[in-house]
Amino acid sequence: MLMTLYTSPSVPASRLNLLSAWLVHLYTATGALCAFFGTLAVFADRYRDALLWMVAATAIDATDGLLARRARVKERLPGLDGARLDDIVDYLTFVFLPALFLHRSGVLPEGWSAVVLSVVLLSSAYGFAASDAKTSDQFFTGFPSYWNIVAIYIYVAAMPPIGNALVLLVLSALVFWRIRYVYPSRTPTLRTVTIAFGVCWAINIVLMILALPRVPTALFAASFAFPLYYMVLSFVLHRRRATPAQL
Repeated sequence: MLMTLYTSPSVPASRLNLLSAWLVHLYTATGALCAFFGTLAVFADRYRDALLWMVAATAIDATDGLLARRARVKERLPGLDGARLDDIVDYLTFVFLPALFLHRSGVLPEGWSAVVLSVVLLSSAYGFAASDAKTSDQFFTGFPSYWNIVAIYIYVAAMPPIGNALVLLVLSALVFWRIRYVYPSRTPTLRTVTIAFGVCWAINIVLMILALPRVPTALFAASFAFPLYYMVLSFVLHRRRATPAQL
């Protein structure tokens, strides 16, 4: 029955092929579990655990696309929209969970936290729903709602709450500034370098979280190397591809 309902007639699929396609979708969906257990950790004031769940969700998101292409899920399970599933999970793990974390951990101005985070949630809803959110040449358009990463840096940096609020509002505004940002696993230019650099950075981030509440200054400073590389590469590539009307 499942083979009849979900398999494209133009693509022969063995039971093993179908199983691999289903497992990839299941793998993507486990990101929602990261959001759930991360939420439980937030309400239990286990902030380090919540950050680790965010990292786990990011690792799933960074790898499920490759697995989906290898398993040819679009052809073998055309009745399931993997991109839609990915967007639902990403909004939970990249936007909702970090917003809840920032609200609960008290890093924003008292009385204004809900307002600032409402801006984050609504701007990111637009960012996810925009028809140009991802370009045909493999870029994100507008700030790509990396709020999980922002939450980690805000929590570790321990800046004044008003400064944290300003950072969130500026980044929310950047969602609507439709410049292109590198899609780390898909943008062709320097993709191997970006992925390798990103893996090293991810290890750095995990070490930072594990070191909480006393993160070594050198470890924190080193963690900015990849975000700086990412932003510079994104702006350079955007300038190369922008039309005169966009500049």
